[in-house]
Amino acid sequence: MNCSLGAGNCIDETKYQRVIKEAGVRATVVLKNGGSAVDACETAIVRLENCGNTNAGFGSNLCWDGRVQCDASIMNGSNLHFGACTNVSTVRNPIRLARLLCDGQSTMLSMERIPPMVMAGSGAERYAEELGCTMIDSSALISSKAKLSYNHYKSKISAITSASEAPTSSVVPTQVSALDTVGAVCVDSAGNTAAGCSSGGLLLKVPGRVGQAATYGAGCWATNTTETSVATCTTGNGEYLMKTLLAKEICVDLLTSDCAVTSLHKSLKSKFLESPFLPVDQELYAGALSLIYYPHGNTGEVLWSHTTKSFCVGYMSTQQKAPKVSTFNNVVLRKN
Repeated sequence: MNCSLGAGNCIDETKYQRVIKEAGVRATVVLKNGGSAVDACETAIVRLENCGNTNAGFGSNLCWDGRVQCDASIMNGSNLHFGACTNVSTVRNPIRLARLLCDGQSTMLSMERIPPMVMAGSGAERYAEELGCTMIDSSALISSKAKLSYNHYKSKISAITSASEAPTSSVVPTQVSALDTVGAVCVDSAGNTAAGCSSGGLLLKVPGRVGQAATYGAGCWATNTTETSVATCTTGNGEYLMKTLLAKEICVDLLTSDCAVTSLHKSLKSKFLESPFLPVDQELYAGALSLIYYPHGNTGEVLWSHTTKSFCVGYMSTQQKAPKVSTFNNVVLRKN
């Protein structure tokens, strides 16, 4: 039984490592007590959403208008059910709503109506309240860190805009890219996998924008077969991850590969960096955390790859006394 967690572009390495350790311990306790991979995945991400240091839940990046809008999703590899929410501002833990929507796929609504899989905005918030999610005022999700970042970059953009109006000005725009989305992948004692992710989206994003963390096939993916079980979560440029359905593509490749490490490297390179769907003249940021499990041999691997400038990863099994956490600060893959 194993739980692995990750976050991209880690700004404060010490704080990230500490909270990832805590999340790993809590998720592993769930597995030790007989909980499912989905239970453990949700538990881990709830801790990451609540810490205030990640771009998820409390501490999420602020939109252009200064508000918080969160995305989250989770997938159950045992039945391929998926649930996601987007543009929610008053749900304390967006991953909790995503989990409830995922579980709800098993039961038809009254009058044989198909249950919702992805919900957005005020409708999602009303539904979350009906389902018993903890609701809060949207301002309670704004951390001091997020507010400082918002004011800093908003002032930079204002200065650039003002300077560009002068005929003799020479201004180089500053790219805003706080991409520290969080995610988790888990496998339980029955060999079932789960994957989830949660994000506040890009800093200064257009209000109403939907990111990869709420998009089917882009933010997370999990599937079980009799021979192999896999799970993946992603972080990075949301629009590019959505165009390439990167989480799903990584899992599909892992299922048919003889070497998991080679497969992940190849997937990120050929399906993302060299994708014909993406621009060739821009930096393409992505990070992927994956888990592959072989039921017959009761063995598996945790692996990751990234083009982001840093990537923080933690993992723990029920056989370990403490989680292993590392931050990788080099870009491991680039376009040719």
